[in-house]
Formats: sequence, C-alpha cells, structure tokens
Amino acid sequence: MMGAYLLQLFVMLVLVAGLAVLSLWLYRRLQPGMRFGNRERAIRVIDAVPLGPMSRIAVIEFSGRRFLIAVSRGRVDTIAEAEAPSFSLPDE
Repeated sequence: MMGAYLLQLFVMLVLVAGLAVLSLWLYRRLQPGMRFGNRERAIRVIDAVPLGPMSRIAVIEFSGRRFLIAVSRGRVDTIAEAEAPSFSLPDE
C-alpha cells in the first residue's frame, strides 16, 4: 500500500516538474510583442568588457553605426562612434 502511494507521488512530481519546464519554455518562445522564433534586432551588442564590479565598456551596433559606450550604475555615456565595417566575422 505504501509503495503504490510513493509511486503515485513520484509520477505526480515528475508530471508537475515537466509542466513547469514546458510553461517556462513556452513563455520564452511566445512573449507578448515578439514573433515566434528568432527575429532580427535593431541593436546588436558586438562586445562588452567588464571594467569593475559595477561598470563595463561595450560596442553596440545600431543603424549601420557602431558606438563605444561606458555603462555604469545609473549612467550610460557614449565614448566614440564609427561606421560599421562592411564585412562580418562568423560567430564563435
């Protein structure tokens, strides 16, 4: 009798865990305002390097231009701006 109860409890636990994982996966895939699957983004983060515990420097691309920005707690500053190169490196 106790073995049947434990088996039923284990099956229900696996079922609930599976439903939780499935719902989180569906939430990520079908977020409001986003198309199903991958979409092209207007802004790309090319690279980012941490400078300390609360700051980093990053290169972002927007509208055919690249911007070097400094990001710290509560502040974003543009350091430099340049044309984006016409070639692209393959993603690693």
